[in-house]
Amino acid sequence: MAGPEEGAQAARARALAVLRIRGAALAVALLPAAAAVVLLVGGATGRIGGSHDEGWTAVRWAVVAGAVVVLLLAAAVAAVVVRARPALSPTVPIAEETAPDLYRLVRDLAERLEVPAPSAIALTPDCDSWLEDRTHRAHGGRRRTAGAGGGRAPVAPVLVIGSPFLWWMRVGELRALLAPVVAGTGPSVHPDIAAARRFVRGLDAAVAVAALGGPARPAPRRGTPGAAVAALGRAVRRPALAFLGWIARLLLRGCRDHAAEMERAVAAAASERAQAVDYGLRIVAQEQVGLAYAGWDRLLTRVALPAWRMGRWPSRLDAGVVSALTELSRRDRLAEGFASRLSERPACDLLEEPGLIDEATSLLAARLFHGGPSEPGPDWSPVDWGAYPEEVVDRKWRLEAARLHRVLDEQPHPDAEPAPVPPEPAQPAPAQPDPAPPGPVAAGCVAPEPAAPTLARVMERLTAAPDRAPTGELGEEVAVLLSVELAREEALHRAETRARGRAGGRAGEGPASGGGDLWIDGCAPLFPPQPPRTGRELLADHVTAMVCCAAIDTAGAAPGLDWLDGPALLVGGRRRADLAYPVLSLVEDGDAEPLRAWLGEVGVRAEKPVRLV
Repeated sequence: MAGPEEGAQAARARALAVLRIRGAALAVALLPAAAAVVLLVGGATGRIGGSHDEGWTAVRWAVVAGAVVVLLLAAAVAAVVVRARPALSPTVPIAEETAPDLYRLVRDLAERLEVPAPSAIALTPDCDSWLEDRTHRAHGGRRRTAGAGGGRAPVAPVLVIGSPFLWWMRVGELRALLAPVVAGTGPSVHPDIAAARRFVRGLDAAVAVAALGGPARPAPRRGTPGAAVAALGRAVRRPALAFLGWIARLLLRGCRDHAAEMERAVAAAASERAQAVDYGLRIVAQEQVGLAYAGWDRLLTRVALPAWRMGRWPSRLDAGVVSALTELSRRDRLAEGFASRLSERPACDLLEEPGLIDEATSLLAARLFHGGPSEPGPDWSPVDWGAYPEEVVDRKWRLEAARLHRVLDEQPHPDAEPAPVPPEPAQPAPAQPDPAPPGPVAAGCVAPEPAAPTLARVMERLTAAPDRAPTGELGEEVAVLLSVELAREEALHRAETRARGRAGGRAGEGPASGGGDLWIDGCAPLFPPQPPRTGRELLADHVTAMVCCAAIDTAGAAPGLDWLDGPALLVGGRRRADLAYPVLSLVEDGDAEPLRAWLGEVGVRAEKPVRLV
């Protein structure tokens, strides 16, 4: 296996290849100018044509004009590449005064690895850690340092740490996990590697500028002179951006393989350098990475997502990871050994105010994975874990029960009889004003009053009968209507998210310019926390919610929270996890007998109305 020095040499060689491509592009841009200089000097000295030779004079001025155009285009492309800021990962910055122990741990680790310490530390609401260069716009990624020559030295990148690691991992495990990441600061500050990375990031940002049509600008009002000027600007800017995108993509294709090999060599050199630091403990830490990722994923999809959908965000997600993984350790025999780790010092003790940091990363997680606002408000408020069952679980069930009854009210009852149409009189009667009807009435039908929201009504509507519909057909109709209703609500949420992004994003910020605000607010969620549910799954969830509401209102049950499965029904203080089969039997087969038996065992009165939101 190659040592760290060999890996660093390989990385520098690939960086030089990238820089040669940059130099070749610059040479191509300067070639017409060089030809124009040669022709002008040759004409002035009489070596290439004469000053009165009209043929050579036309050639000289044509080459000069072409050289000027090429230089202008090259300057424009170079300006966009240099000025366009690559999108930065949304993170929570950690100042040194708020985490002196964490900074001390990282600096000691860098000293043991004999590499520069990271310039700063930030947290990300994800299970990953990396180095990120955030100096693209600051003098080309360099800063002046004191010295006799006033030279410039590359700035070390920022260390980004996954926040779930801080709460679940112990201090020694975190140090072992960060060793290969921190070791990457050595190659990162090498001038050639830093310059190659800046060039690639600039090209990538330029492609984003071309794809998005340039930096965001406030649109002028229609009918004003500014609107006409803006339209003319868009017409001129469109071909210019197309040319810019073509050049940037061409250069990216040329240096893509070299850049990828450079990053592999940097990672290999960093990993080899970190071998001597806590190697045995790093194996244990890698096991914790997989466990933390599993607990984080389940916490987001099954616990946080229901709260996000109703305008609440759990303010202690990282602390919830510890509870979820502790519960997993208790249930899973393979994870029993991990519970003994909890007696050791957790890495979150390296923070002065872990609660405030947890709240900040929890809000950022809600923005990234759901598209929520950047600040708390009346419709976007935090919720503590102690209040989660009452404020989220109970409300979620009642919202779903209300949606289910709303869909049932919109669907005609299969046993409903049309109202009889009175016979027409033999001869016309004098016209008399009729009293206004109490509400809209369909032709030939009587508008019934909305039925009381009872579980018995839901079971009766979904139960198959020989004289009504084939087994499961009624449930399929309700499932389709629920899917349409939820799709409408999701579309409204996405429209509100885009509106917030347009209102909150400032001109010139976004993925193209590197501001990052539009990347979070305008394009969130970055990825859906869970795959879309089928109509039958939606119907089963809504029927389960109706059963839970009836159990709470008529049988003394209570809403609860399971750290791994999310909302849970507590009967007599214990979770009832045997509701899935009776509900599926009703939804899929139209058979209500298993559910009736379950209700009788718990003491739920299905005929009693339930409270809806």
